[in-house]
Amino acid sequence: MSDGDHRGGETPLDAVVRERGIGSPEEAGGSPGGETAATDAGESGPRTARVPETHDHDTFSVDGIDTDRREGLLEAVLRDVDGVSDASATRRNGTVGVHHDPSLSRGALRELLEECGLVVASGDNAFEARRASQFASARVAVAVLFGLMVATPYIAVLYPTRVEWLFYDPLTVQYLQSILDSQMTTHFFINLGALSGIAFLVACGPVIRRAAAAVRDGRFTNETAFVGSVVALYSYSTLAAFTGFGGAVHYDLVAYAVVVATLWTQFGVTDTAVDPATSGETAAEEAPNAENDEPVAMTDGGR
Repeated sequence: MSDGDHRGGETPLDAVVRERGIGSPEEAGGSPGGETAATDAGESGPRTARVPETHDHDTFSVDGIDTDRREGLLEAVLRDVDGVSDASATRRNGTVGVHHDPSLSRGALRELLEECGLVVASGDNAFEARRASQFASARVAVAVLFGLMVATPYIAVLYPTRVEWLFYDPLTVQYLQSILDSQMTTHFFINLGALSGIAFLVACGPVIRRAAAAVRDGRFTNETAFVGSVVALYSYSTLAAFTGFGGAVHYDLVAYAVVVATLWTQFGVTDTAVDPATSGETAAEEAPNAENDEPVAMTDGGR
């Protein structure tokens, strides 16, 4: 990314740098707070930050650090503050870490970040959003991997016996059918049932919780219909596989439905940063006290 971040005018961060008389990030970072720079006597190597043991470390989740230049300027501004022994900004994940004296409040640091034109997330929202995002990524991985593990045996064994006209070698179809008629079929379907069931419970966990809540409230939603259909199809397949009920076993359709629903939730219209299963209740509980909460982001190392 280009270091130039001027888009038609001075940014709030540039204004703060100018008001404080801070030079370039390289010049400003020569001896910030407790940092010791290399001397002119020939010492080389990176600067080392001497952070007192009594200093606190706070990490803020912010939005607005989109260039290397802003990253360096923000670090220079923070290190120029009395009581700050070291500071680091990372535009890749939108975090700012500050080592500071306990007398310097988190609120004062937050106000400085906002003065620099950054959007600082509240502590609870930042933590919940990051955790929900991690869980969403894990659900996608489970759905895709387990879906492939279910689809592979179907493609290799079951589909050829169901659409024999697509295969030129009848001996191959006959051999595959003999496998399905043997005692191996029980173990075969146990594995498929376990994989598709685990994928459904893990990947579609939030959808299942929302559907259950809708049923308790006497409401019928699309998610209720989806969960009911998958459960019915899974139950039918289990009866067909392990009882004399007869019929085709469709664990593959269960896996496909899980993959499609998970990918749609992750990349479609639903915001996975917040779990909708609990966001409504949380918002209702926090609304009366919203004005009294101090929106300070402490994603790690906070107190």
